[in-house]
Amino acid sequence: MKKTLYTLNVNNYAPDICSLTYPLLRRYAEKIGAEFYIISERQSPDCNVTIEKLQIHSLAKERGDDWAIYVDSDCLIHPDTMDFTEILPMDTVMNNGKDYASCRFVYDDYFRRDGRHIASCGWLSVASRWCLDLWKPLDDLSYTEAVSRIKPTAVESRTGITADHLIDDFIVSRNIAKYGLKHTTFREVLAKAGMVDSSFLWHEYTIPVKTKLAFMKKVLTVWTGQEVR
Repeated sequence: MKKTLYTLNVNNYAPDICSLTYPLLRRYAEKIGAEFYIISERQSPDCNVTIEKLQIHSLAKERGDDWAIYVDSDCLIHPDTMDFTEILPMDTVMNNGKDYASCRFVYDDYFRRDGRHIASCGWLSVASRWCLDLWKPLDDLSYTEAVSRIKPTAVESRTGITADHLIDDFIVSRNIAKYGLKHTTFREVLAKAGMVDSSFLWHEYTIPVKTKLAFMKKVLTVWTGQEVR
């Protein structure tokens, strides 16, 4: 099985944060026999940078991936985290969690027909070669139309998260509905395994980089037993 762990880093994003997360991402990739691949080139410069995650749709095909795993560059992943590709069927896609789609997006007939109301939390996404439509770019909506259908939550709006910043979540969520992809979450997997209180991942997107860095050092201090400065 060929596996790739993808992340996104355009224009040298938050080097202090990446200095903490990348060693763990590389360690996890090595553990599961995956290649670590940083998406660094802009293909849609007129769109929010988060849309570049959708490059996985073509990259995974070009690279011959059996499994594609995407993790944001500001996510901490614990060394003991299990191999996602060994707990997930190839016909099912996985995110860390999900929100109720009607709270976040304006529905179209794909969301209505699907009826599962899945709003993907796209900072962690896993799919096999069978399900690469998870990351398929828009082909029936313009970027402007898609952004107009995104409604940031009150917390997101208060912390400066704009609708276009969530374009990747919208497209991935709509693809799950549009293509009828089977879906689960890492939280659901952990709950079924009786590990609901486990802390394998840490990610927070509504706080400033400086605050985030301080939180991450505290998390790593707990994980390692040694103070991280």
